[in-house]
Amino acid sequence: MDMRRTESVREPARSRGCAVLARPGARAQDSSPMVRLDRIYTRGGDEGLTSLGDGQRVPKHHPRVAAYGTVDELSSVLGLLIASGIDEPHYGEMRVIQNDLFDVGADLCVPGEAGARLRITPAYTKRLEDLIDRDNARIEPLKSFILPGGTAQSAWLHLGRCVCRRAERHVSEMLADPLEKDRVNVEVLRYLNRLSDLLFVIARVQNGLGKQDILWKPGSQSAG
Repeated sequence: MDMRRTESVREPARSRGCAVLARPGARAQDSSPMVRLDRIYTRGGDEGLTSLGDGQRVPKHHPRVAAYGTVDELSSVLGLLIASGIDEPHYGEMRVIQNDLFDVGADLCVPGEAGARLRITPAYTKRLEDLIDRDNARIEPLKSFILPGGTAQSAWLHLGRCVCRRAERHVSEMLADPLEKDRVNVEVLRYLNRLSDLLFVIARVQNGLGKQDILWKPGSQSAG
């Protein structure tokens, strides 16, 4: 933000998904202040409406709001993971991913596929694929589905994986909507898809490289 001029803080700047580089020309690496929170409540959403990053007013249950709200929920789960204690390199990588998720929220809250707004690019997804390949090479291939659990860190990662899948479903729903599909960056869907895979792989790493995974035993309680 150019600090030589003042800009009003509208409600979307307070919404986690839209606390965002919603202004034209913003860049992910731009370290200048992007929002200024003088007030925590504005009463602007008391009628069940909220503002997208382009100023459009929509119901708070709008699929786009549900999508970036779920992305915010995922970031909160990763915050709990970090607070529970996780070693490097995953500690630093989770911090980077939390920052990515704000970028995802920024992308989702401003309708449109391209332009000067902050958008998720293939480079985000490629970085996740590199992490998946690195960690998956350390663990034995699965011979059964696994149940969420094991270490506390693995359990948080599995919860994050499930929330990530829900965010992915919300984005997929928008892409299936004729009114929305041309206003959604498809790379967001790819990023969330890959992120859920990464969280699954790291969950196995946090379970002693898979040695503490809890295996699914189909029908194990049905005998007798």
